[in-house]
Amino acid sequence: MNLLHIPYTLWHLSYVVLGAAVAPELHSERLLGTLLAFFLALGIACHCLDEFNGRPLGTMIPGRVLVGLAAVSLGAAVLMGTVAALAITVWILPFVAFGAFIAVAYNLGLWRGRFHSNFWFALAWGAFPALTSYWANALSLSAAAILMAFGCFILSLVQRHLSTHVRTIRRKVVRMEGRMEMADGGIRELDPSVLLNAPETALKLLSVTVPILATGVLVSRL
Repeated sequence: MNLLHIPYTLWHLSYVVLGAAVAPELHSERLLGTLLAFFLALGIACHCLDEFNGRPLGTMIPGRVLVGLAAVSLGAAVLMGTVAALAITVWILPFVAFGAFIAVAYNLGLWRGRFHSNFWFALAWGAFPALTSYWANALSLSAAAILMAFGCFILSLVQRHLSTHVRTIRRKVVRMEGRMEMADGGIRELDPSVLLNAPETALKLLSVTVPILATGVLVSRL
């Protein structure tokens, strides 16, 4: 379960819900299908590829198992998108193609990590799910779709900066020295907990808040 990053996966799946919720017409079957496709691609395939490429979580899962899970999950997501394109509109195919490409390029750091950056993270896992979900329901884009996607982009940037800070301290810092002298004369020794408390708390709160907001917006449409 740790491999799936459930809180973060729910966070990014919330962007799918938000995108659909601002569409002029909401099709529940399309929303469910989009959610399942993104869960397979992002929740499973991307996290497997990320673990395969560098072992950031330090799991003992064999590489061939990670690659196999990623291939099956991403393949299933692509198949779902292709079926939707045949049933609804072929203009869904560019979304499917981009999703498959960025899942591999970002998580495997292809082209010397060109796509493994804050911008591409926010675009691929923030704006893209919202735009895809909106298009699947509206079959067009609008100012509402662009604004929602931009908001999801910014939220993903916030997540990226906070999580990068936390990961750097937890995985790379081996020793820390120093202290803070407070205005009232107090002294506080610096240690990892001082630097981790605020960003980790913010991440935990956001991972709960975004799904709640998405659920609230969706319920308002039902």
